[in-house]
Amino acid sequence: MSDSEFGVDLDFGEDGLVPAVAQDADTGEVLMLAYATREAVERTVETGRAHYYSRSREELWEKGATSGHTQAIEEVRVDCDGDALLYVVDQTVGACHTGHYSCFHRTIDGEEVGERAFDPDAVYE
Repeated sequence: MSDSEFGVDLDFGEDGLVPAVAQDADTGEVLMLAYATREAVERTVETGRAHYYSRSREELWEKGATSGHTQAIEEVRVDCDGDALLYVVDQTVGACHTGHYSCFHRTIDGEEVGERAFDPDAVYE
C-alpha cells in the first residue's frame, strides 16, 4: 500500500516506525504511546482494530490479542507533518499492561493519578 492509498503522505522515518498515540474516543484521555510500521497501519485500517509494532519484541502486535483488552478504532488521525498518528479508540477494560486504564497513570513525582482497571497477574499468567 503506498502512502497515496492512505490518502495522506506518512513519514515512517529511518527506522520504519511512526509514533501512534491512543486516545479514548469518549473521554479524550490519552491511553498510551506505541509505534507502528506501515504493515501495522495497514492492518489497523483494514481490521478496525489497533495494531502496533513492538520494538522490544521486534514484531507486529494487535492490542488486546493476549489480554482481550482491545482497541476498536473510531478514527485514525495524522499530524500536520505526517510523522505521528492518533488512534481514537473504544478501549475495552484497560490499555496499560500494569493494570491501569491509561499508561499515563503517574506524575513525574511518582504520584498515582489513575486507578487499576484489572489485575495484570490474572491476565498475563
